[in-house]
Amino acid sequence: MNQNQAFQQFLNTYTTNVPVVNFLINLMAVTVLSYLLSRVYQRYGENLSNRELFGRNFVLISMTTMLIISIVKSSLALSLGLVGALSIVRFRAAVKEPEELSYLFLCIAIGLGMGADQGIITMLAFVIIVSVIIFRNHFKPEQSIQNFYLTVYNNNSDKVRLDKIVSIIKENCLAVDLTRFDEDDKSLESTFRIECQDFNQLNKCKTELQKINKSLKISFLDNKGLA
Repeated sequence: MNQNQAFQQFLNTYTTNVPVVNFLINLMAVTVLSYLLSRVYQRYGENLSNRELFGRNFVLISMTTMLIISIVKSSLALSLGLVGALSIVRFRAAVKEPEELSYLFLCIAIGLGMGADQGIITMLAFVIIVSVIIFRNHFKPEQSIQNFYLTVYNNNSDKVRLDKIVSIIKENCLAVDLTRFDEDDKSLESTFRIECQDFNQLNKCKTELQKINKSLKISFLDNKGLA
């Protein structure tokens, strides 16, 4: 028997059965930990996107990861085959913020740890990481400069020039970036990412914009609120 045949025979014979009771206990622990993580993300996340909708995926991701690891660790052949499978399957969901990616990695880590029967280490690391998140959000310094999105909309026969809108925002805000602009024969809509020191700056900017045309509709969006 040559080395290739011996290695192939080793791959075929190196299999273990996954204890059902331990698997169910770990699966329940994964469900609880990932659910708690979703609540932490919804409470302390800083993204403008729908955090509740995104957080609903945490339980499914963690449970699926644990299932894969629990099956793969029982067979060396399956673990080697997983490398080829991962080269075919690609994650194509759009991750808009680094914070979303960090929470997804934490979900995967929970599934990996519990799937490898490292429950104590996984739970201890989870408690420490969540404590750091809570501590960071409660004791971080308050920002005097706040960023949010300002939308200016006009649906009137009197045309409003974009350069006039931009110049007024520049005069009354610390910084401005044009993120979206739509215009046709009857309407104009523009969205800006701006920085304001306080509410007075925002109110002054709104007043100056309304002087151009009283029919202008102005709205702003921020995930924390403007003090």
